Amino acid sequence: MTTTNRATALEAISKRIVPTNDAPHDGDAPIDYYGKDVFNASAIRKYLSRGAAEKLLATIQDGAKLDPSVAGDVAHAMKDWAISRGATHFTHWFQPMTGSTAEKHDSFLDLNDQGEAIMTFSGHNLVKSEPDASSFPSGGLRCTFEARGYTAWDPTSPAFVKRNPHGATLCIPSIFCSYTGQILDKKIPLLRSIQVLKQSVARFMLAFNAAPEHVTITLGAEQEYFLIDREFYLRRPDLIQTGRTLFGSPPAKHQQLEDHYFGAIKPRVINFMAEVEEELWRLGVPAKTRHNEVAPAQFELAPTFEELNLAVDHNMLTMEILKRVAERNGLVCLLHEKPFAGVNGSGKHNNWSVAYGAQNLLDPGPDPRHNLVFLAFLTAIIRAVDMHGDLLRTTTVTAGNDHRLGANEAPPAVVSMYLGERLSETLEQIEQGVNEEYRANPKQLFVGLQTAPSITSDDSDRNRTSPLAFTGNKFEFRMCGSSQSCAGFNMFLNVAVAESLDFLSTQIDRFKDSETFDADLEKLLGKILARHKRIVYNGNNYTSSWLEEAARRGLPNLATALDALEPLRSKANQKLMKDYDVFTEEEMESRYEIFVEEYLRKIQIEGEVALDVASNLILPVALEEYGELVKALKSAQEIGLECGQSSLRETANAIGKRADELQHNLKALAEFKEITPENYQEYINITKRIREAVDSLETLVDDRKWPLPKYREMLFIY
Repeated sequence: MTTTNRATALEAISKRIVPTNDAPHDGDAPIDYYGKDVFNASAIRKYLSRGAAEKLLATIQDGAKLDPSVAGDVAHAMKDWAISRGATHFTHWFQPMTGSTAEKHDSFLDLNDQGEAIMTFSGHNLVKSEPDASSFPSGGLRCTFEARGYTAWDPTSPAFVKRNPHGATLCIPSIFCSYTGQILDKKIPLLRSIQVLKQSVARFMLAFNAAPEHVTITLGAEQEYFLIDREFYLRRPDLIQTGRTLFGSPPAKHQQLEDHYFGAIKPRVINFMAEVEEELWRLGVPAKTRHNEVAPAQFELAPTFEELNLAVDHNMLTMEILKRVAERNGLVCLLHEKPFAGVNGSGKHNNWSVAYGAQNLLDPGPDPRHNLVFLAFLTAIIRAVDMHGDLLRTTTVTAGNDHRLGANEAPPAVVSMYLGERLSETLEQIEQGVNEEYRANPKQLFVGLQTAPSITSDDSDRNRTSPLAFTGNKFEFRMCGSSQSCAGFNMFLNVAVAESLDFLSTQIDRFKDSETFDADLEKLLGKILARHKRIVYNGNNYTSSWLEEAARRGLPNLATALDALEPLRSKANQKLMKDYDVFTEEEMESRYEIFVEEYLRKIQIEGEVALDVASNLILPVALEEYGELVKALKSAQEIGLECGQSSLRETANAIGKRADELQHNLKALAEFKEITPENYQEYINITKRIREAVDSLETLVDDRKWPLPKYREMLFIY
């Protein structure tokens, strides 16, 4: 029998020796190399004069306007530092609307008047570069003949050195705009939203007569991912071209025993994780947590909280490093939201909070009932999410996230908020004008062991089905897909909360000097809560009863991807973004065009890959098996054998039926000329029927002939 690609992969994996890494690290301790490849405050002070260093740090740490006179000094210092770290090239590292990062490398090498090689890097090189703007998604903002665009240094995110086997490159975090100044990236709107939210928070705190403090918006992005052996990956054309398995029959055992979650990490995986963390720590990315996730072959990496813009940059770096280190270890890191059907998908849990000086504005404190700043800030967020939840849903739209939302710890398409029973009771008291003493509800948990330490429960439980859950001192948005940038959700949330804080501040200004300030404020908050409390739901978001309840409450259920993108075209939403100088109407329309085009293209790519694989790999094997069964049945009949004919006939009929279904749907898919917003769902339905036929054939065809690595192998052999 001919050896299949799958058999070759299994043989190669069986002979692989997993390196162990039990010996102590012989080099620097992690604390010594943390941030070594970052042009951070320490490097700035070392390589720049005191005056130039203080000017640059004022921009980075306090948001002061960048003094253009320091650009040349900074460039010279940055070059010397980067060369000392092994760098030979530099690049503006930016985030176009592709969803990933982009970079164009230039060397420091130049020639002087005598033709001698020198290393140079000017202030102009640091501040501005000119990539081709027509070849990136623009949603109509740029045409092919309008190629000019600009990247510009973002000094609020530190430069870093990215290493490769033959050197290193100085990466300068940058913004990206067109020749006319229109936004072509994810960073500019994020930075603008941070700017407006900081202003709104400062105004809000002024209404409480608070002394001026620095405002910090923080993010902790939990990154989920899958790992599979590279030998399997290379034998799955669907994984290579789409990031997910378009075919695959569920194995008998997958995640139903819940034995992978938080389980002991396999040696090969722990080696990979340690190598990832070392790279991240050198880049100043504070990777904190690692563990097995729920699905087999699924894992999670979570950092400590950082300032929002830096955290977004660091998450983009994290995704890149996960993939790069996996390849070095003979693995492949899958960041697709649903690479395997039937098991948990991968999300990116977005933990968002705001601090005013040292005060976390989402910290309820020991007595939240009388913490008026917290209650007012929370009420503003409730109002913001109720009014602009449609925009938050928009940020979760991807072809991959379509397969994830609504089950297996991923929230549904209806945006709601979870506050927990105790906090909800407090807000209800505010709404009803009741002033009761807040009674914390922690319990001492007794587990029947004298030797066990005392365990005190938290004041409320957690809800893993809620799209936006309050988790003690932050909000966790669970709808983001694992492959997505965090910039989109945080940008819209920042603006929505800024508008809500401004609304609240305007109302408070009317009575801020009143002797009955507390009572007046509670009355105002009660009115706002009465109008917007519909967004709060503490139950199980997976139930059909919640969808019915959400409809009764008037909450939008933007179930399909293209419906969920429509809020970008809403005049009210466009006005909101324009009023806060984050997007123009044209830029909002461009995002709609980009996301629709990207979605439809990915759907079409998946269909064409399914057509190719099913036609050239699956159908021939099925027909070969069918022919052998028919031949065997005919031989049995000719020689008069009675036993076995029934099983041969039934198996041949089952394979033949599925082969006919497959052929019929492959023909229907091939006849599609163009995918449009009007017919894309029909296209998706055909690809689903192709999958059903293929997955059924996988259970019928001789296992030794099946060409594609199976779920039972990819999910458990790594």
